[in-house]
Amino acid sequence: MTKLCLTYLTASVSLLAQHVVHYELKMRELKTVYGDLPPVMHVKPGDIIDTTTVDADGKEPEAACYKVPGPNPLTGPFYIDCAEPGDTLAVKFISIETNAKEGFGSAGPGFGALNSSGYTPILGGPIPKGEWPYLIDKAANVAIFKAKDSYYTVKIPLHPFLGCVGVAPGNGEARSSIVPAEFGGNMDAPEASVGNTLYLPVSVAGALLAFGDGHAAMGDGEVDGTAIEISMKVQLQVNLIKNKKIDWPRFENDEYIMSVGIYRPLDDALRIAFTELIHWMHSSYGLSEMDSYELLSKVAEIHLDEMVDPNYVVVAKIKKKFLPPPTTN
Repeated sequence: MTKLCLTYLTASVSLLAQHVVHYELKMRELKTVYGDLPPVMHVKPGDIIDTTTVDADGKEPEAACYKVPGPNPLTGPFYIDCAEPGDTLAVKFISIETNAKEGFGSAGPGFGALNSSGYTPILGGPIPKGEWPYLIDKAANVAIFKAKDSYYTVKIPLHPFLGCVGVAPGNGEARSSIVPAEFGGNMDAPEASVGNTLYLPVSVAGALLAFGDGHAAMGDGEVDGTAIEISMKVQLQVNLIKNKKIDWPRFENDEYIMSVGIYRPLDDALRIAFTELIHWMHSSYGLSEMDSYELLSKVAEIHLDEMVDPNYVVVAKIKKKFLPPPTTN
């Protein structure tokens, strides 16, 4: 490790946390894959990235001056100085705010939990295509659902989060921004919101963090394939845990530790999430794997984030109040 990297990593967090770097989003620099791509900016551990994202269709806020060729366009990637394979990248969500007056939801053929697809072919007609606009009332902190086939309306509380947050996968792979996997990606996890920290495994030099697919709110499972899709203003703080290897994404806040399982079928995603949570409880809290297994069977919580993408996403969590004091970070 270079002397410069050692300087960054040993500097005080209080000083690092004050360094905000701004990236002005350029539409033609948006990406639709996670991979070993040229970065838009270098940032240091402790920096706060201040930038914007576009919505899942690639529209700029309030206007569609340039259409990105592909879904879920990503802002980035950002090269994290000193990040090396075998490290863990910590992404703390400082601020996530809707950046448009209106979002949208949609449904249609070939996508969604109740649709025929190559994974789950069924007899019968496809879901018809439809789109629903959602007015955003930031003052009231709600979005407005208006039914298409009646006069019914209802207010939905805002819960802004990033549907896509990830790093470059290893082994020279490039993965579509539609896909969630070990590197994070299109997890559609409401846990990617203010107050939480996301941990991602670093597989390439610089990690190459990219994010987008802003959601104003979303129901569990994202069953028709969309949330309230919208552009965002975001601030994310990046930090490194050197020589700490994890295999799957994790979330943490003051109340919970949370492990993410990403796979098909759904039961395998759940098994990954709980196995990873048991490993975390054992390595960081000193409980044996069997004691962790037993305890989780009594107090665990499960969140089905989405079951519409090429892989499904399940988050297994446990409240810290049920755990002994941590023995390691």
